Amino acid sequence: MTLSLAIDTSTSRTIVGIIDGDSVLFENFHEGATDHGRALSQLVAQALKVSAPPQQVVVGMGPGPFTGLRVGISFAHTFGFARNIPVIGICSLDAIDIKEDEYTVAIDARRKEIYWARYRDGARVEGPSVSKPAEVDGFIIDQYPDMKKLVSLSATQNVTEPMYLRRPDAVPTAERT
Repeated sequence: MTLSLAIDTSTSRTIVGIIDGDSVLFENFHEGATDHGRALSQLVAQALKVSAPPQQVVVGMGPGPFTGLRVGISFAHTFGFARNIPVIGICSLDAIDIKEDEYTVAIDARRKEIYWARYRDGARVEGPSVSKPAEVDGFIIDQYPDMKKLVSLSATQNVTEPMYLRRPDAVPTAERT
C-alpha cells in the first residue's frame, strides 16, 4: 500500500491525515477558517512524527474559498516537489463520507451561499456548484472531508486545477464601474 499524506483546507477546518491503505495512522484537524497557514504546518509536523515519510500527497482541490484552497494546495505541491513524490488532487465534496444511496452534500461558501454536489450510489451526478441554500433541496451540511476517503479516491481521480466556483472579488481598476 502507498503511504499518503492527506490534506484538506476547503472548509473552516484544516484537516491532515496519514493513511496507509485502510489504516489511519494519524488524523487531526484545527478549526479556524482564517488559520489554515499556521495550522497546516503544525498538523503536518505532528503527522510526520507517527510514520515513515509519505510516498504521495493527496490534497482536496475544493470547491472552497480562494485563500484556504491556495494554502492547502500550495503546501501540498511544495511538500511533494521537495520530496519528489506525486501530488494527487481530489474534489473535496467527494470525500465527505455519507452512508446513504442518494444525497446532496454542502459546505459553507460564506456570503450566504453553499458549495454543493449531488451523489447517487457514491458517484457524483451533479455539481460541484455554488448556490443560495434556498436553491438546493435536502442538502447535508456541517460534514467535513474524510481523509481515508480522500486517499481512496486518489486511485480514480486527479483534479489538477483548484475548484474556484466564484468570480474573484478583486477586479482591475479599468473594469470597475
